[in-house]
Amino acid sequence: MTHAVDAALREAAMKSRAWPFQEAQKILKRLDRQKDRDSDRPVLFETGYGPSGLPHIGTFGEVARTQMVRHALETLAPGLKTKLVCFSDDMDGLRKVPENVPNQELLAASLGKPLTRVPDPFGCHASFGEHNNEQLKAFLDRFGFDYAFASSTEYYTSGRFDAALLRMLEVYDEVMAIILPTLGEARRKTYSPFLPIHPETGIVMQVPVKERRLDAGTIVWEDPETGKTYETPVTGGHCKLQWKPDWAMRWHALGVDYEMAGKDLIDSVKIGERIVRVLGGQPPETFIYELFLDEKGQKISKSKGNGLTIEEWLRYGTQESLQLFMFNKPRSAKRLYFDVIPQHVDDYYNHLRRYPEQDLEKKLTNPVWHIHRGHPPRVDMPVGFSLLLNLVSAAHTEDKEILWGFIRRYAPGTSPETHPEVDRLVDYAINYYEDFVKPTKRFREPGEKDRAALAALEQRLGELPADADAETIQNVVYEVGKGHGYEPLREWFRTLYEVLLGQPQGPRFGSFVALYGLEETRRMIRDALAGRLAGRE
Repeated sequence: MTHAVDAALREAAMKSRAWPFQEAQKILKRLDRQKDRDSDRPVLFETGYGPSGLPHIGTFGEVARTQMVRHALETLAPGLKTKLVCFSDDMDGLRKVPENVPNQELLAASLGKPLTRVPDPFGCHASFGEHNNEQLKAFLDRFGFDYAFASSTEYYTSGRFDAALLRMLEVYDEVMAIILPTLGEARRKTYSPFLPIHPETGIVMQVPVKERRLDAGTIVWEDPETGKTYETPVTGGHCKLQWKPDWAMRWHALGVDYEMAGKDLIDSVKIGERIVRVLGGQPPETFIYELFLDEKGQKISKSKGNGLTIEEWLRYGTQESLQLFMFNKPRSAKRLYFDVIPQHVDDYYNHLRRYPEQDLEKKLTNPVWHIHRGHPPRVDMPVGFSLLLNLVSAAHTEDKEILWGFIRRYAPGTSPETHPEVDRLVDYAINYYEDFVKPTKRFREPGEKDRAALAALEQRLGELPADADAETIQNVVYEVGKGHGYEPLREWFRTLYEVLLGQPQGPRFGSFVALYGLEETRRMIRDALAGRLAGRE
């Protein structure tokens, strides 16, 4: 029976339009072309990381998406060996002192040196590079990613890149012919793919190569400040490569099969592919994803500090909701800002709720299948995040026990112990309300038409039985709005939100009333008509 299920799963996966399966099929076609490939060699996925700063939300997105493709491939080809390498460019020179670290003078004295030769300003690791590498590993471990960590410094100094570096030296002129046309005139005069580490100062030198000595495997260069000439081996960690040749060399040396890159690196990917071919290798399959935008539609930049950090997202929403954000339309530019969080939290649980009832084809396009590696959990969520947000707002309290009193009445038998997921969302809702909703609440004074409609709604709600369900309440709300001439009807709901909740939009109103309570809602309407809600701003 298991084999039959597995066969059905693979067949459905092969036909699936979900983007991770589409990417996995690209890899399968690649493997078919590599007739002489060692069968024991794993399919190698790679992600890169610049350890001059802390891991960020883009790091999470790239690794999470790569893992989704990896799992899709393992589903299409059970038994196929795969491996994800998270590669740290920790041999890069320190270009500037980060503003968010202590002992900045310590770093300032090491500008230009490889990050693994820069003292750790926090005083807990052998170098700044190692400190940030450990932060990366802790970050990845926190989210349960399955990966192998790789250090540029270790790979260069151990000799693992030596053969590829000597090959780069052999095809130096061909690599230069690829790179130079992409540079400005001034940069062309000083450019070299090889960056020697100064034997005296330890600085990564950006200098032209005066002479290549293939037999010795060395380059000759001149210190522009002293005029002194040096001969440096390109192997053993005495040199590193400029980042574009470095990226290509790594693809070649490690045999990388798949790597993602942001849209801003399209040209760099194309250059890297050309260099790999010159080296005698095969470029990996690549996936170009769109960049994140801030609330103004501008590209998110680490240096600008716009957009969201991963810690900020996780203060207001679940890890799974962040993974859903990464899964959805990776080739489309998306706003990454606080106001997208509630919708993604609710969407995640809606996908989870629908999953058990879906056929296999739809399950494989459901994001939760990819988020949970084919085994989504069963979670009972009697109340959604948007409703909880509005409950916190209407109740005007951060007291969880009070909030749980409303929830228990709405969904008898629930408690923090029986429904820990709901309890977790209550915490997120309180945080979100305190930081974003409360500071922007502005209650609108109702007009004459609004006052008449609200008074009618208050009366109609009082005529309902105490146990009226959300659908019954919603029908009453519709009837009152239509009866008082709101066209389109969304203007009636906008009035309810602005007058009663102090915000321009909100949840399905019948569901909110069922959660908040008929009498509590009637009291809120009376307070609004009496002008008593404005004091809550």
